[in-house]
Amino acid sequence: MNLSDTRSPKNRPAWVVGGVTVVGFVALLYVMEIIDTVLGHRLDQDGIRPLQTDGLWGILWAPLLHGGWPHLIANTVPALVLGFLMTLAGMGRFLGATAIIWVLGGFGTWLIGNIGAHCPYVGVQCTTNHIGASGLIFGWLTFLIVFGFFSRKAWEIVVGVIVALVYGGILFGVLPGAPGVSWQGHLSGAIAGLIAAYVLSGPERRARTTRTGPASLRS
Repeated sequence: MNLSDTRSPKNRPAWVVGGVTVVGFVALLYVMEIIDTVLGHRLDQDGIRPLQTDGLWGILWAPLLHGGWPHLIANTVPALVLGFLMTLAGMGRFLGATAIIWVLGGFGTWLIGNIGAHCPYVGVQCTTNHIGASGLIFGWLTFLIVFGFFSRKAWEIVVGVIVALVYGGILFGVLPGAPGVSWQGHLSGAIAGLIAAYVLSGPERRARTTRTGPASLRS
């Protein structure tokens, strides 16, 4: 009796897995926008409402929701490009960084999201509602720019420099600007990306400290 070959199939290249993952995430954004459109944009109310207890739930949903098709389309290319580059650092790091940016960036938005927002009535402050994947995109951007300088890996430094040259200009979006644009979410996401880069570069930083630690002295 012949035995069938039990060897596992060759693993897919990391860039293929990363590409499929990021495309799948962006496809999910489009599915969510289709559902939201059918429901008359009722899902948009589930964003981050700063300093409101029930607004904390928006941290989970806000990156998946967009204020219409133009908003989503504007985020599509940066999400595909930066998300794919993130996966090149490893799927574990991509998922870890995304989780940190998603949660910390969202919580930061919940804390500061009402700053600078005022109702048409003098002296009355509005409660804002923050939605969109921009905060996540800003987090990926800052992660990619600084991660190589933490890890000290040449190719990651090169990626960071290229990303900074191509997309660095959008970092001005962390400053107060056009009405209706969540600079608070951009700023919180960018800071969360810096934190994620530092935390997830820990193995490289510890290895470098071990290699360059002080030599033992004999008495």
